[in-house]
Amino acid sequence: MTRPPAPTRRRLVAARNLLIGCACLATWDGPALVRGQVAAAPPAPATAPAPLDLSRFEKDVVAFEQADRTSPPPQGGILFVGSSIFRQWADLHAHMAPLPVVNRAFGGSRTAEQLHYLDRIVLPSRPRVIVYYCGSNDVNANETAETIAGNYETFSERVRVALPGTRVYFASIIKAPQKRDRWDVVEAANARVRAYTARTPGRGYIDLHPALETAPGEPSLELYRPDRLHYLPAAYDRMAAVVRPVIAQAWAEVTDASPLPPQ
Repeated sequence: MTRPPAPTRRRLVAARNLLIGCACLATWDGPALVRGQVAAAPPAPATAPAPLDLSRFEKDVVAFEQADRTSPPPQGGILFVGSSIFRQWADLHAHMAPLPVVNRAFGGSRTAEQLHYLDRIVLPSRPRVIVYYCGSNDVNANETAETIAGNYETFSERVRVALPGTRVYFASIIKAPQKRDRWDVVEAANARVRAYTARTPGRGYIDLHPALETAPGEPSLELYRPDRLHYLPAAYDRMAAVVRPVIAQAWAEVTDASPLPPQ
C-alpha cells in the first residue's frame, strides 16, 4: 500500500491525537484546567438562619401571665400553641366547643421560642392535650428541616418529662404560596415529624394540606390574605373540620384513661 506524503501523515497523526484527547476529557471527572484558566469557585454555602432574639415576644408572654392571674385558665384542658397561624384563629373556641381550649400562640414565633417559653405558657396549666403549629417562620428564616423538626421533638420530650400523660399533636407546616421556593424544607420537616410521631406513643400528626389545597401541591388561593401566608376566616372553618375530630377523640381518651397530672 502506498504511504501518504509526509505532510498528510502529520495531519492524520495530529487529528488522531486530538480525538484521543477529547475522549480522555469526556471521561474525566476532574476540572478541565489549562494554562491561564482559573478553577471554578465551589458552590456558595446555604444562607445562614436569621438571628433570633429570644426576648422579642417577652411582652406577649407577660400578657398571658397577667391574664392567667386575673382569670386562670382551666387546669388539665386543651392548649393550642405556636405562631401566628394559630394566634389568628379568632373562632377557635367556637370551632372546638364544648372542648376546654386555651390559645397561647404568639407573634411570628419560631420553634426555638416555643422551647424558650414552654415553662411559662405550657406547663402551668398542665394541659392533657397540646396542639402545636410552628415552623413556618423558621422556614422563612432559612432554618433547616432538621432544626425545625429537632426543636419540635425536644419540645415534645420536655412535655413528656413534666406531664407524662399529655398528648401532643403536631399540625403540619403549611405549604403557603409565600414560601413556594422553600417547600422542599417544609416537606422535609413535616416528614421527619410524621416519622417521629409514628414511633412515639402519645404523639400525633395532623395533616392540614388536604383541607387547604385544591389538589396536592396547589394551595387554595382564595383562602389566603394578600400576603399569601396568613389565612382568611374560611380557611379556619376548613382547619377546624380536620383538627376537631382528632382533638375530640384524644380528649375522650385522656379524660377516661388518666387522672389529672400531679401539680
